[in-house]
Amino acid sequence: MGLMYRFLGFMFLGFLLFCKAEGAIRHYDFVVKESNFTRLCSTKSMLTVNDSFPGPEIQVNKGDTVFVTIHNQGTYGITIHWHGVKMPRNPWSDGPEYITQCPIPARTYFTQEINFSTEEGTLWWHAHSDWSRATVHGAIIVYPANDSYPYPKPYGEQTIVLASWYKADVMEVYEEAVASGAEFNTSDAFTINGQPGALFDCSSGTTFRLPVKQGETYLLRIINAILNEEMFFGIAQHNLTVVGTDGFYTKPINADYIMITPGQTMDVLVTANQPASYYYMAASPFSNSEAAFDNATTTAILQYIGNQSAPSSIPLPTLPGTNDTTAASNFTTKFRSLASNDHPISVPKKITKHILMSVSVNLIFCPNASCSGTPDGDRLGASLNNQSFVLPTTDILELYTRNNFSQFTTDFPLEPPTNFNFTGDVNVTVYAEQGTKVIELEYGEVVELVYQGTNVGNAQNHPMHLHGFSFYLVGTGLGNFNNQTDPDNYNLIDPPEVNTIQLPKNGWVAIRFVADNPGVWFLHCHFERHTPWGMAVAIIVKNGGTNSTNMRPRPTYMPPCPSS
Repeated sequence: MGLMYRFLGFMFLGFLLFCKAEGAIRHYDFVVKESNFTRLCSTKSMLTVNDSFPGPEIQVNKGDTVFVTIHNQGTYGITIHWHGVKMPRNPWSDGPEYITQCPIPARTYFTQEINFSTEEGTLWWHAHSDWSRATVHGAIIVYPANDSYPYPKPYGEQTIVLASWYKADVMEVYEEAVASGAEFNTSDAFTINGQPGALFDCSSGTTFRLPVKQGETYLLRIINAILNEEMFFGIAQHNLTVVGTDGFYTKPINADYIMITPGQTMDVLVTANQPASYYYMAASPFSNSEAAFDNATTTAILQYIGNQSAPSSIPLPTLPGTNDTTAASNFTTKFRSLASNDHPISVPKKITKHILMSVSVNLIFCPNASCSGTPDGDRLGASLNNQSFVLPTTDILELYTRNNFSQFTTDFPLEPPTNFNFTGDVNVTVYAEQGTKVIELEYGEVVELVYQGTNVGNAQNHPMHLHGFSFYLVGTGLGNFNNQTDPDNYNLIDPPEVNTIQLPKNGWVAIRFVADNPGVWFLHCHFERHTPWGMAVAIIVKNGGTNSTNMRPRPTYMPPCPSS
């Protein structure tokens, strides 16, 4: 009997170890509904999850699986995307509307299965339909499976979510601009964890405060959920050390400030090593274009624990100016993967598919000058390789799995249709071609994609995000990409592994990835005004032909499409 009990105990222990290796199963309920919030001296109703802004935090260990049931109690359809989660073989739950699903109708619910794999650090979730993500977003925290960090474990941690605040109804702002073809109105403020901070009217008493213990180190998990502005962030009289971005570790970067673009996340260590007092943390915008932007500064308070009273004047951090391109570039080019034995990387070397993708702000022709977006009666637009992407009325994933090509084609050009001096004097049309053309890749292809900024329309930075993958940022530079000489300067040793990059104004960025995740995946600019203008494309990765390399089967229920 004793031998039998020992045997059963051994088997049970093995079962527990197997379960841990496979990851835990977790469940969340998200109730999407209108809630009242008061900011900037006025109250408005806005769409939220679980009555919170920002929304609830998802906490998992590396390799876990999460089931999130979205209860849509709002008045219109919505989708949710799990930004930076690669979702192996499971595009069905990725979330972008009309790419992998149709919106969840009002008064219905939909359960999404979120599959974590190699991600470790800070990611986030957000609505991926119209402009709902302005208020529908939250953090995803992926802890190491064995509670082992590549740096001393911090004493405490705090999520910092940067977001936009509109006094007006965000959907009205969106619908007005889409209807007219004009520029979108800018926000009225930025927020840190839902609060604008003491520099705004009616806001000083609600400023977010982070209590810290003198001498201890804290991990700040910073997310830029702002719609259309890149941001500088810093803490008065405190140094920052970046140790991760987009769910992967980096070599430590010591800095007075960070620069974070919409869609990005950063893990930042700060040590409370100053005299016990109050210190402002602040975020202010960076903009190098002619487009209007919200030139405001949001603040929160780093408050040392103790009996001290607030000083008569709380110091602010010294952040770069709104158009300080040098400061932005000096920070963004410092990133390197940790590339250690415990956190190895695998940079693709033998490229089988080259893509050169011009990124432009354009105009869209309106017959009979019927739009009011420009003085000539056209509408503002954007494009990749002069293709301005138009969403179909049934999601591409559903159509593709049915072998139905009625609403999209697979002939997206893999290089600009016209070769010109991209960053010089423009001698090509500013008008883009509209359509729903996608990129189709064979499973296992090794891809190098070079984003090329252009001087067409309003030249500016672009935060480019790819669903379904992390990728290696192997090179970046200013001017036109030279495929003969620029690859000689690639970093193939320890490039950062990310899911969102900053394409510099009139510059280029080269990324590499292996197309080993079958499905339909969205690639788009994370400036929220540029995606509806057409700065996007879908990428189809074909099945690999085996159970482990094919897409998972379609779930029994998917939200219905208006045209299905």
